[in-house]
Amino acid sequence: MPAAMAQLRAALGEHAVLLQTRELREGVEITGASPPAEAGDDEPWMIEPEPSTGPALASLPLDRPLFLVGTPGAGKTLSCVKLATREVLAHRPPLIITTDAARAGAVEQLAAFARVLGVVFAVATTRNALTKAIARAAPGQAVLVDTAGCNPFDPSAAKALASLIHGLGNTVLVQAGGLCAQEAREEARAFLALGATLLLPTRLDVARRMAGTLAAARAGLAMTEAGTSADPGLGLTPITPAFLAARLRGRPE
Repeated sequence: MPAAMAQLRAALGEHAVLLQTRELREGVEITGASPPAEAGDDEPWMIEPEPSTGPALASLPLDRPLFLVGTPGAGKTLSCVKLATREVLAHRPPLIITTDAARAGAVEQLAAFARVLGVVFAVATTRNALTKAIARAAPGQAVLVDTAGCNPFDPSAAKALASLIHGLGNTVLVQAGGLCAQEAREEARAFLALGATLLLPTRLDVARRMAGTLAAARAGLAMTEAGTSADPGLGLTPITPAFLAARLRGRPE
């Protein structure tokens, strides 16, 4: 991927934006876009989103910093990238912050996406550093915070997460779809106790059952949007009554 990105920038310029990736047997195939010819190095440029023909979007609240929390591997980073991409497409480049400096490659992965999107990226592993990073946001600018994976049933890990983010913004639980109802509900209750109020289920493109997601919502979390693709460019899917009805009837959304 680094070699492919280098080729993309060499062909389309340093401001090229990654639109899609596809793994091949011999490597990877990437699709990108270059800025308009009239755009200078000092001028921002954006990709215009296609008009939406689907249901009205019930967006996650971005009036305050949005903290994405969850267990390791739940899809927090990908969800953060999807939200950031949507903001960039809407001409509202966000500030991206990660608190995960321990996991191998975590900072590099998110930093690479931030460079592609052309947004400010910060690393903050302490509450003091986090508050300073959030203060860098411009008035009205969305702040997306990708946190490290947390085991909410480990008292020390739960306390560390709560101490880091408590009272700084809105918290959404990113939870992998397909969990059994009891597991999802217990996980939701644990993160609810840590301040989460919203639910963003992921992997609903491969999960065949919705019982876990519904159980997590019944635990006290409000459903917002869902991850239905591993492609960062395809964004998140609004969870609407029609979406839920179709999934419960076993029909594709």
